[in-house]
Amino acid sequence: MTLKLLPALVLAAVLAQAPALAAPGLPSTNVAWQPAAVDADVDRAFAQARAERKPVLLYWGATWCPPCNQLKATFFNRQDFAAVARNVVAVHVDGDRPGAQKLGARFKVRGYPTVILMSADGAEITRLPGEADAPQIMAALQAGLAGGRPVKAVLADARAGKALTANEWRMLAFYSWETDEAQLVRAEDRPALLAELAGRSPAGDGETTMRLWLKALAASDDGKGLKPDAALRARVQRVLADPVLARTHMDVLTNGADDMVKVLSDEDSPERAALVRQFDAVLARLQADATLSRGDRVGALIGRVKLARIGVPKAQTAPTMPEPLLRDLREMAARMDREISDGYERQSVIPALAAGL
Repeated sequence: MTLKLLPALVLAAVLAQAPALAAPGLPSTNVAWQPAAVDADVDRAFAQARAERKPVLLYWGATWCPPCNQLKATFFNRQDFAAVARNVVAVHVDGDRPGAQKLGARFKVRGYPTVILMSADGAEITRLPGEADAPQIMAALQAGLAGGRPVKAVLADARAGKALTANEWRMLAFYSWETDEAQLVRAEDRPALLAELAGRSPAGDGETTMRLWLKALAASDDGKGLKPDAALRARVQRVLADPVLARTHMDVLTNGADDMVKVLSDEDSPERAALVRQFDAVLARLQADATLSRGDRVGALIGRVKLARIGVPKAQTAPTMPEPLLRDLREMAARMDREISDGYERQSVIPALAAGL
């Protein structure tokens, strides 16, 4: 998710309603997080990891960051995460503290949130997809822990045609490519790499293979990158037509629908108008899906806003949107304001809705 500056009055209102969260704090109370602000803090954590023969889980975030607060509200507070976290040394870096930017440079971190699973000797096993559904993030973490091999080695074997385990393919499909920071691939080469992996994946059109294809499309900004063929178009249509598949790939659809439409259709064409309607219908269904977290349902609505603004110049400061969509935004904001009592969830959801207005 791309963070945007919020209107000052909206942000002030949100912070005023959650004073307990204004000061920096740990991501959750159910895990023995070790706060780190300088190299020495991290070095101590890695020394402990080596002594206890555990990997390190490093979380980089900020108290004001809506996607970070989404993680706190839906993932870090889970009991199954707390159980898994007993087998790692959990490190929290508050990106706003003095010295944190130096740590960011050390670990090639620039975006909030970034979650990295590392071996005790400092090799990156994987980066977790903070935008995915919480059970999918958990599965990605478990896949990394089960394999233990650095993702760079797994990727090299995949490209060389060597056999990978199902967990290793899942690790590649659910790697946080958006926070990779050129660790594995340059941003401009990402669509081609993801398409290559999708083509090599032995799982047919299973979850991991389909996710790789969809991520390749979503990574092709403004239609630059992957050139879709009839088979890929058919795969997308299958996802759009199947509510179960759409729910499975919710995060890719909500965050990348507009980019996928641009790749799959020409500007001002009948095909584009039809695709926008199809994607919008899917996102509207996800928006109403009570099995999703409030943050994910808001993400689906924001995805609809981005679809409605396809073709609007990026420099336009006050783009218009259809009145029904604007009404949805206002009604959801009012409902969420009434319903949400958890501070982290409030700081995730309300600013995201404000950014969509």
